[in-house]
Amino acid sequence: MNQLERSFYSKTSMYAFFVVLVLIALMWIGTKQFSHIDLMLFGYLISSFIFAIGITVRICAWAIRPATHQVMKRSLKNIKSKKRQKRNWKAIAITAFENIFLQKFIFKRGIYRGIMHWLIAWGCIGSFGITFGLTFGWMHFNLIDPTTYQLVVMGIPTISMAADGLLASMIFEGLNITALMVLAGVVMAMIRRSNNKDLKVTQRVEFDLFPLYVLLIVTVSGLALTVSYKFLGGWMHPYLALFHQITVVIFLVYFPFGKLFHLPIRPLAVAVPMNYQEEFKVDTKPCAKCGTAYSSDDQIDDVKEILGVQAFDLKLQDGTYLAEYCPACRRRMRVMNHLNATPQFDPASPIQTNNGIHIPGFSQPRSEQFYKSEEDKS
Repeated sequence: MNQLERSFYSKTSMYAFFVVLVLIALMWIGTKQFSHIDLMLFGYLISSFIFAIGITVRICAWAIRPATHQVMKRSLKNIKSKKRQKRNWKAIAITAFENIFLQKFIFKRGIYRGIMHWLIAWGCIGSFGITFGLTFGWMHFNLIDPTTYQLVVMGIPTISMAADGLLASMIFEGLNITALMVLAGVVMAMIRRSNNKDLKVTQRVEFDLFPLYVLLIVTVSGLALTVSYKFLGGWMHPYLALFHQITVVIFLVYFPFGKLFHLPIRPLAVAVPMNYQEEFKVDTKPCAKCGTAYSSDDQIDDVKEILGVQAFDLKLQDGTYLAEYCPACRRRMRVMNHLNATPQFDPASPIQTNNGIHIPGFSQPRSEQFYKSEEDKS
């Protein structure tokens, strides 16, 4: 493997090379040795390869970050664990359905935002699926007789359908349906960004608004093609087709390097409940001082590993790490450090400072000793 890596400028370039090879191989299979290539889609094909290379580069750059790399290592380790198989697959299934398909995490921020985000996300996913399937030749239609079409997927004939039937209409209009979903979501997003004063202060044109503008132009130009050939007898269809192709090329080239990149990496969200939160109080980590269970063993180990890689491990003089203490003890340590006081770790007792001023404990009730008078204490 090391010898192979030396043939490339970097690991990322090697991965991008193999991604392109895999796409070409799948294209060769899907088109029956390139016998079903649609030259009208050539512009989309080139930009799709650029899109694949860009996604590979961005994912590699994202994956080498200490936090991401550690979560991926932890995920692979837990997936291989036989003791955790039931727990792992349950967490993956629940998270995939609730957070990826239903996108409940967005609906928790508001019904309007949830519907808006769901329409854009699944409209884009559907459009990608259809566009790449047609562009790479992974699916096409054969005319069996004047009234019957057959769908061919990866060179394998599948279902047959009446040319004027409901199923054929749904498949043929797939891109229009997904375009309408994206259009509705983008319009909702633009209305929200124009009316929300908080967003106006923090949003950036090049990061927050440009993706919406690109999606809007792509969907409108694509729907204009349908209007042209269905209702206007093909009026300006060649020019509209060229303009739409240019907008799609811009969108695909921009996608890996802008805000929309969160779409392909969102599935990593299943790693969080699988590794850390799948069951409450499972593999709990006790505080190094007060013994309170405050997190999972895996999560604290990963935090220490990530900080260590960044030469910021926060190791204390007694050999423990700050991450091994619960939030209450950490706050207490911080305050006492600021007061230049001797550390005490009874969370219920007051802090005894050098100047004799009492400060109450943190996160827990004060002890009865705090309320006793000087005579009682003596």
